[in-house]
Amino acid sequence: MNFLTREDIDTAAHAIGEQTPIKPRIGMILGSGLGALADSIEAAVKIPSEDIPGWPASTVEGHAGLLVLGELEGQSVFVLQGRAHYYEGVSMAQIGLTVRVMQRMGAEILIVTNAAGAVNPDFIPGELMLITDHINLIGMAGLTPLRGPNLDEYGPRFPDMSQVYDRDLMALAREVATENEVPLREGIYICLGGPTFETPADLRFLRGIGVDAVGMSTVAEATVARHGGMRVLGVSGISNKANLDGETITTHEEVLKAGVVIAPRLSVLIRGVLRQL
Repeated sequence: MNFLTREDIDTAAHAIGEQTPIKPRIGMILGSGLGALADSIEAAVKIPSEDIPGWPASTVEGHAGLLVLGELEGQSVFVLQGRAHYYEGVSMAQIGLTVRVMQRMGAEILIVTNAAGAVNPDFIPGELMLITDHINLIGMAGLTPLRGPNLDEYGPRFPDMSQVYDRDLMALAREVATENEVPLREGIYICLGGPTFETPADLRFLRGIGVDAVGMSTVAEATVARHGGMRVLGVSGISNKANLDGETITTHEEVLKAGVVIAPRLSVLIRGVLRQL
């Protein structure tokens, strides 16, 4: 799949619609080790991703590969319990399909989460970071889910990205974090291609251009969401310390272990935001 067509989107949305009449207001994508929130969705309909035509399959531990639709804190939600990544061999178009289908089904807001490595040396594993902006390094090189004929009914050929992350949603997240005493950092996220973790030189370069956290997802999904007019809230769970000097080794097991600490904090934050919407 080099680029999305209307037929791709409609076919996938129809397959989901055949299994549930839910019309979600909120779309959510839960990153590595952060899928537990989906288990608390009420009246949940769970659909394996392989049952949806064209849907990208996740092959990474910590990503269940389920679509979960139902109700959470009084909101109708469409949750991806795990995601697929570009490094797994799926195309950027397939990654974009997940958000396009949410839009096709009527979702107005996207809450996107990830496990991210600290670049900012002050950040501590287990903390949450509110994404205030991102650097689309992969997209700058041409790997974008918006490649191909523009889908005019979703958005313009040249969408503005000056405010990818919705300022009102960020303000709401700050309020919820303060009220619930959830430590919440703020910063800039960058998506790299992966699947390798970064070298110390990579990290020093990223720190030099203003990055606070690094991962292998999120930016493509947020880009499609904004193109289609969705409001976006992004939250990173800091999974490992910045390795600027090359003295430590980063592993996926470390990422999943940090998720045990991050997931309850993320759940409190997202539930609080949903209650206030």
